[in-house]
Amino acid sequence: MNNELIYVIAGKEDSLLNLECEKLLNRLLKPQQRALGLFHVEPATASASEVLDELRTLPFLTEKRVVVIKGADKFISQNRLIFEKYFENPCHTGILVLTVNTWDARTKLAKKLSAVGKLVKATQPKRWQLRGCLTQYAADAHGKNFTGEAAELLIELAGDEQARLYSEIDKLAVFACSEKRITARHVELLIGHNRLFNAFTVIDAIISGNAAQAVERLRKMFAEDRTAQFSVVGAYAFHFRRLFNAKALLEKGVNRAEITKRLRIWGNENGFFAQLQKITLKQIGSVLQKLAAIDYAIKTGRTKAEVATEQLVLELAAR
Repeated sequence: MNNELIYVIAGKEDSLLNLECEKLLNRLLKPQQRALGLFHVEPATASASEVLDELRTLPFLTEKRVVVIKGADKFISQNRLIFEKYFENPCHTGILVLTVNTWDARTKLAKKLSAVGKLVKATQPKRWQLRGCLTQYAADAHGKNFTGEAAELLIELAGDEQARLYSEIDKLAVFACSEKRITARHVELLIGHNRLFNAFTVIDAIISGNAAQAVERLRKMFAEDRTAQFSVVGAYAFHFRRLFNAKALLEKGVNRAEITKRLRIWGNENGFFAQLQKITLKQIGSVLQKLAAIDYAIKTGRTKAEVATEQLVLELAAR
């Protein structure tokens, strides 16, 4: 990293661009160095000469001066020749960070980058990659060990959007305080309790066939939790998966105490097993399939969480 004087962060989503930019800045500068070593450029009002002046300004009480231009696509196009010359001979006491939506590898600028810097692609990790990303982030940002079980539970409850998951880890790190490990229990207490309780009350009304009550509870959940649109499907799927596993274990003759321990059922244990008595394994499997379809439709922009989940609630309660 010491020889990299220019970073280009490229991606379509601003949230991911900002996330990668923040991760990079955390590596380049210590928190106490930002006041003197970090300069943000507003591309709509700044000139290329001002950017170069900032990069060539000698750092004070820091090893490097970092200059960041976010949303730099148009700014680069307007000043391409100037940037091409700078890429040939960048200042060794300044680091330039550019975030862009597109970066064409065929351009002269892109070809010059590899000699003096690095291209960072801001893309959403695959579902199977998230666990490692979360573990690494907890260690880098907070010096904490984020267990695999905790990572899986967090993804189940909060969804798979990387920036949101990192935000949840920030909260968990404060919640865990002096503890070195963030465990599934921390996730349950801080994040899972309210979300799963809300999902439980809606599902309870569904299984009881009370459509009006189920919809009322669902709408209340969306009204009280601004993040519910991102987590509601995950919370329902998590609960129905536990119902599915518990039902399967019951049919194999496993006793209630062992099921409670294996599946980490906390809170309203009696209510959980009461739900199991009112629903079949086939019905639970059918709901899980519907939730998977809804999750895909939401992520591809074909529907909204509020609309899709309310339709599902009405359908299930009517049955």
